[in-house]
Amino acid sequence: MPKMKTNSSAKKRFKVTGSGKIKRFQAGKRHLLRKKGKRAKLNLTGSALVAKSDEKRIKDLLAI
Repeated sequence: MPKMKTNSSAKKRFKVTGSGKIKRFQAGKRHLLRKKGKRAKLNLTGSALVAKSDEKRIKDLLAI
């Protein structure tokens, strides 16, 4: 059986931490920023961890 390929879109969007958790970027900071407050925009910066329920699906895409 051949090796499994990594999903190209997933490898651009997710990174695996040292402890094996999956890191993602926050959505909602590309456009329509005029109606969001300063605090809301600030909360969208940086990264977050993928929910436990979605972790297995994303690990399959990343061929981990």
